[in-house]
Amino acid sequence: MTAMAIRPDDLSHAAVQALLSEHLEDMYATSPPESVHALDLDALRAPDIAFYSAWDGDTLLGCGALRDLGDGHLEIKSMRAARDQRGRGTGAAILRHLLDEAVRRGAVRVSLETGVEPYFEPARRLYQRHGFVVCAPFADYVPDPNSVFMTLSLPA
Repeated sequence: MTAMAIRPDDLSHAAVQALLSEHLEDMYATSPPESVHALDLDALRAPDIAFYSAWDGDTLLGCGALRDLGDGHLEIKSMRAARDQRGRGTGAAILRHLLDEAVRRGAVRVSLETGVEPYFEPARRLYQRHGFVVCAPFADYVPDPNSVFMTLSLPA
């Protein structure tokens, strides 16, 4: 694992924008358009979203965001490790950071939506290793055969 600094990010850095563009392209290449719930740059700048990027010096390693759904419920959005960082612990480090941040904010639950396709299997395994369990759709989501909804109750 490389030296990693995870910090709040304003989405202005070209490398962050390129990583998120790659993320959207992969989501649309993998899932039917009506089942893609990834957010673009403008949506990630919403006031209810806190976005974080992970860096090793000037090298972007990955990113992730937390959306405040209200009532102590947060949603993980835009979890992404750079292609050359996959399988190296980057995703796990970003996830741990997001969960630590959720606890710091006093959240009681963190949920997420991911895909059912084999492409998403590593992500589902990562979430399961960190205690997430499959759940019903939450917030504004509706049942979707191409989506897996997962949630984690946080310690009080």
